Amino acid sequence: MTRSAEAFALPASRAAKADDSLIGSDAAHLAAIDQALFDARDDVERRLADARRLETDEGQDAMDRDILVHHLVARQTVLRRFTRDLCLGKIVSSAGEELYIGRTGLVASDGTRLLIDWRAPAAEPFFAATHQTPMGLSMRRRFRWQSGRVVDYWDEVFDAELRETDAALDDQSAFIRSLGASRSDRMRDVLGTIQADQDAIIRAGGRDALVVDGGPGTGKTVVALHRAAYLLYSDTRISQRGGGGVLFVGPNDRYLSYVDDVLPSLGEGSVRIATLRRMTPEGVEALPEADPRVSALKGSIALERAIERIVAGYRRAPDDEIVVPMSWADIDIQPEEWEQAFEAADDGTPHNEAQHLVWEELLDILTAKAREMPPHLARRELATHSGLRAAFEKVWPMLDPARLVAALWTSPTLLKRSAPELSADDIALLRRTDGAAWTDDDLPLIDAARDLIGDPEATRRRRAHDRALAAERERIETVVEYLHDSDEDGEGVSLMLDAGDMQERLIDPGALPALPYDELAGPFAHVIVDEAQELTDAEWRMLIRRCPSKSFTIVGDRAQARHGFAQSWQERLAEVGIRRAEVAGLTINYRTPAEVMAEAAPAIREAIPDANVPASVRESGVPVRRGAAAELRTVLEEWLADHEQGIACVIGAAEVPDLPRVAAMTAAESKGLEFDLVVLVDPDGLGDGITGAVDRYVAMTRATERLVILEG
Repeated sequence: MTRSAEAFALPASRAAKADDSLIGSDAAHLAAIDQALFDARDDVERRLADARRLETDEGQDAMDRDILVHHLVARQTVLRRFTRDLCLGKIVSSAGEELYIGRTGLVASDGTRLLIDWRAPAAEPFFAATHQTPMGLSMRRRFRWQSGRVVDYWDEVFDAELRETDAALDDQSAFIRSLGASRSDRMRDVLGTIQADQDAIIRAGGRDALVVDGGPGTGKTVVALHRAAYLLYSDTRISQRGGGGVLFVGPNDRYLSYVDDVLPSLGEGSVRIATLRRMTPEGVEALPEADPRVSALKGSIALERAIERIVAGYRRAPDDEIVVPMSWADIDIQPEEWEQAFEAADDGTPHNEAQHLVWEELLDILTAKAREMPPHLARRELATHSGLRAAFEKVWPMLDPARLVAALWTSPTLLKRSAPELSADDIALLRRTDGAAWTDDDLPLIDAARDLIGDPEATRRRRAHDRALAAERERIETVVEYLHDSDEDGEGVSLMLDAGDMQERLIDPGALPALPYDELAGPFAHVIVDEAQELTDAEWRMLIRRCPSKSFTIVGDRAQARHGFAQSWQERLAEVGIRRAEVAGLTINYRTPAEVMAEAAPAIREAIPDANVPASVRESGVPVRRGAAAELRTVLEEWLADHEQGIACVIGAAEVPDLPRVAAMTAAESKGLEFDLVVLVDPDGLGDGITGAVDRYVAMTRATERLVILEG
C-alpha cells in the first residue's frame, strides 16, 4: 500500500482503490482535517469557558449568554464525537474545483475551508445531483467509515469524458450494498447516502406544513430527522438562536431510543424529541384505550368544549353581595365590583395565573372603599385577611386540570351539563369508576385543560419565587436605608447603591426558588411529527397548541393507518385547521427487499386497493419462508448461528424464546423500526379488516433481509 493509502483501511477486495492517483489528495486533505479538528476543539473549549465565566444573571445579556453556551456545547459535542470521519465525501465541479462535504463546517488555522457543512447551499449537489441533472459536477465521491478510517469509497461520474482511471467505479453501487448491512438497536448513520428525492424534501422551506408521504422503507424518518437539522441551520425563524426551535414527535419511547442518536451525528443537538405521552405528567401511567368508540369520542371536539364551559363557569361573578368583617368596618363586595376585578385578567390568561391579577385588582377596589383607614394599612389588612381570601377563593378557585378531566368520567351529571351534544349512550360509554385511570386518549384532554387553566404546581412555584424576590428586595432596601443613614456626607457606598440597577444586581438568583420550565410546552417554530396518519383530532390540537404558526413536517403513510385513512392528506389536515399543506411523495423502497414486498403488497392491497406501495431497489436473494408456529425457536437459533451481527424481531407470538439479539413486540410497536430478520407468527391472529391488514403489512415490511411467516 502506498504512503497516501495509509489514511485508508481498505479490504483486500478494494485493493485497486489504493492507487495513489486515486486517493493521494484525499489522504492529504484528511490529514489536514485531523489538525484542524485539534485546533477547533481547543478553540471551542476556550470560548465555552469564557462564556460560562460571564457574570450575567438576567435580562437580554443572560439570554444571549445562554444561547451562546448552548451553541458552543453543541459544537463541542460534534467535534469530540468525530475525527476525520466528519468528512462525508467530495464533489468535483466541471471546472475541476474540489469541495469536501462534512457533518459540520471546518476551517484550517490559515483560513482554508476544509469542510463545507452538509446543510450549506454549496453542498446541495453532493446529495441532489443526478445523471439527468448533474448540477455542474463532473464527479462525486462518497466515503464509508469504520472506527475513524475509510473502509470503502465509491465514485459517480457525471462527465462522459472523464476517464475511468480518474475514478473508482463499482459494478454495484456501494449505497445499494449498504442497505443490506446488519441492523442494530440504533438507527444507522445514513447522511452520506441521502438520495436526490430525499434531499429535495429535506431542503424544502419550513414556512407552512409539508407532508412527507411514503410507504415502508422509503426513508421518511431519515428525511424528517435530517430536515430538522437542516431547518435549524438554514432558517433563523426556526433556529433557537433566532426563533422557537424544533420539536420532533415520535410514536413511542422505543422509537425515540432508536432515533435519538441521529441528530447529534448531523451536527445538531438542539431538537426537542418527545412522544405525545411525554407532554403531560399523566402520560407515564397511561394505558391504551380499549374501546375504539370511547377513543373516537375523546378525540372529538365535544369534550374540549365541555372543558372550556366548565372553566368559563368559574369566571362568573356572584349574583349577590358578599360581606367581609374588617377591624374598622364590614366591607361589602358588590357583583359589579367582582366584574370589575375579573376584567384585570385577559381572556387568554390561564385561569390559575389570572387568579393573582384578579386578587390584586380586588384589593385595589376594596382599599379605595376603606376611607376610614390609611390606604397602606387598609390594603395590608385586606391582603392578609383569611376571611376575605377564603371568600375570594370560592369565587375564583385554583383548579387542577387532571382532576377536572377525571371528574368528567365519574360524574354523568357534570358531563351532561357541560357537553349537551353527547347522547345518553355516549355518556354511558365514557363513564368509569376511577376517573384517574388514565388512557392515551385522556392525555390531549388533560393538555387542553392545562392550556386553559395552567399548571397548579408551576403557578405555586412561580408565586413562591415572586414572594422570595419581593422579600429579598425589601431586605436590600432596608440595608440601603441603613447605609444612607450612616453615610454622613452622602458620597460613600450609599451613593453607589443608588446608581442604576445596582440594588437589583445584589440579588442572588441562586438563592431564590427555581422558576418552572416545561421544555415541551412550546411554542415551537416548527414541529416534525412521525407516524402522523394515526393522530386523532385531539392529538392534532395538542400539537397545534405547541406550534400556533402551523409550520409542520408531517410524516406518514395512509396505508399504515390502523383505523383507516380514506381522505387525502389535505382533506384530513383541513379538518384540524391546517389548511396550507404541500404533499411530497417518496415512492422508492430502500429498505425492504423485493422478495418481502412481493408478499406484503397483496396483503395490504386486498384491504386498501389504492395503497402507496413503494418499489424496492434491491433483491436480497432470500425467499420468504413459511412454516409452523412450533418452529419459532429453531428459526431463531438457526439465524443466530449463521449471523454474528444483526437484530431479529418476533411479532405476534404469545411467547418468545429468551435469546440474544431477538426482540419481541406488537405490529404497532414495530412501526418505524427495522430488523434483519422478522418472524411473523400467526398473521391471521392480528385481526380482521383494515386494522388487521395494516398490522400484517407493517410487520412484514420491517425486514431488511429476510421474512419468516409461521402459522398454526
